[in-house]
Amino acid sequence: MRLENTLALINGELINSPFVNNFTNIIFEAKAVRRGDLFIAFDETTIEEAIFNGAYGVIFDKPTQITDSEIAWIKVKDLEDALKRLLRFELINKETTVYECDEIILKLALQVVTEPNFVVLHGDIKAIFKMLSNIESGSIILFSPALTSKDIFTNTKKLPKAPANSINIVEQTLFETSFIYDNTFYERQLISPFFMPYLEKLLYLFKSLKINFRLRKFTPIEHFEAVFTNKNFEIKEFGTSDKVLIFEKSSALISNEISFLQSQACWAKIIHLIPLSYKSSIDSDSQNIFIYRYEDEIKSILKANSFHFALLVGVDKSILDKPLVKQTQLTLDF
Repeated sequence: MRLENTLALINGELINSPFVNNFTNIIFEAKAVRRGDLFIAFDETTIEEAIFNGAYGVIFDKPTQITDSEIAWIKVKDLEDALKRLLRFELINKETTVYECDEIILKLALQVVTEPNFVVLHGDIKAIFKMLSNIESGSIILFSPALTSKDIFTNTKKLPKAPANSINIVEQTLFETSFIYDNTFYERQLISPFFMPYLEKLLYLFKSLKINFRLRKFTPIEHFEAVFTNKNFEIKEFGTSDKVLIFEKSSALISNEISFLQSQACWAKIIHLIPLSYKSSIDSDSQNIFIYRYEDEIKSILKANSFHFALLVGVDKSILDKPLVKQTQLTLDF
């Protein structure tokens, strides 16, 4: 990319009058810089290493001393914004098509094997830049505005509307589903029936775009995540206990998850632990709701109530790193 084009794209200020006027690649890891590259200085302490490795230019947003007047020194207001601008130009040139979806659909998509020209965006802006900088022309991109800035794209599309009940559920538990889609049987997938409407939308996107795909065994996606425990709240293998903690961090899903549990496990004793800050997200008529202010209160609530399923909102399973119940010291006395 030519220097003048780079300056125009990122709205950068050229601090000096360099001898170079063209760059080969855009790099933000100094050790990966090669002769002719443009270095984006997210870590300004590595600028000298990048120059030593052959950088022809440095983009920076913090006060920086010019140590080599032959290369280009470009100042910008914000490095992430500069990177987004460069990406936007790259995607326009590659004539990509971009679809936006919610967070759950994206996380399910990450567990599906598809063709190389279908790209599921995830990670920070640097990881995204690596994913997109060398994609094929005409590629299809899936992203979630909840996880990735929409500013990267000039135009996005909504997912096509999937026909109702295109997934035929053959057998289900709360956390496992066997189903048929497009005449293919998927047996005992570790995905809750709660997620089937989301999976339905994703699979229909593949079908409408004629994208080949292969479902692998699903793993937890950090929503409605089930952890089986014993009476001392020690983690057990999946399906080996009748006490389950279900973790959910998103306030947007609480009401639907409560309704799902009540309809699918009406036989069970279910409690719901909701942080005070999420109280407005739930129906005040819901049963067995416990409001907590601090995470430490969760332990007391769990120990004080009998249950089969406990929906824990606003926290993740890292709270189990420390025992919820004080363990008795083992001795040789019987």
